[in-house]
Amino acid sequence: MTSFAPDSIVLNRKLPLWYQVSQSLRASILGRSPRDPLRLPTEEQLAGHYGVSVLTMRQALKELEDEGLITRHRRRGTFIEPHARRGAPVRLLGSVDAIVAQQSGMKAELLDHGTAPVPSELAEYFPQVPEVALYHRLRCDEKTGEPTNHARNYVRPELAGRIDLDDLARWPMTKVLRDVVGMDISRITDTVEARLADPETARLLEVPLLSPILHYTGITYDLEGRVLDVAVIHYRGDRFSFTVTLDAT
Repeated sequence: MTSFAPDSIVLNRKLPLWYQVSQSLRASILGRSPRDPLRLPTEEQLAGHYGVSVLTMRQALKELEDEGLITRHRRRGTFIEPHARRGAPVRLLGSVDAIVAQQSGMKAELLDHGTAPVPSELAEYFPQVPEVALYHRLRCDEKTGEPTNHARNYVRPELAGRIDLDDLARWPMTKVLRDVVGMDISRITDTVEARLADPETARLLEVPLLSPILHYTGITYDLEGRVLDVAVIHYRGDRFSFTVTLDAT
């Protein structure tokens, strides 16, 4: 039986290995094609794939099992739950794969794309860049069809020609920039704040005007400190929560 092939990552030794592996595998599972196999490789094969011990791999799989993304059967193997959806709060420990996992696993509809002037509130991130590539997407729960968030990505214009619109229907921009376009991402700065739904957001997310939403801004930098992408996402307040853990060691 053919097994699902997860993406590869380079592990950061400053973060818990099991966490990085679980988030990477989680993103691969949520971003998979419907044609991909549901069976995962064995613990030993996955451990070799990620370059970690079997014990670490087992801890990562336990995290995904607790979330309901996979089921494990003695002698039969480990399988992806085909209809599983993210239900637990997102836990961000500083890994790019955590951002990818946070934004994966939902059906995305491209509402609009093209070039646009840099908004005044984002001008500091794009010095001497008069226009950016703009992508506006609506994400919905694949099972219920319920809208969950809408996102605008403001991307450096020279990258637009290397972004395939079909990829944006399946993956978050962070993954497309890193794994498809091939950009080296050094860090992402996140800001999450509570706001009230404006008329556009209320219409797209099918919530009452002025109802609570989560306003997320994610700024993605390359190794030279240039901003590659600014993501502005409005989440339904009744569908998302964020938990941030800081390692004090």
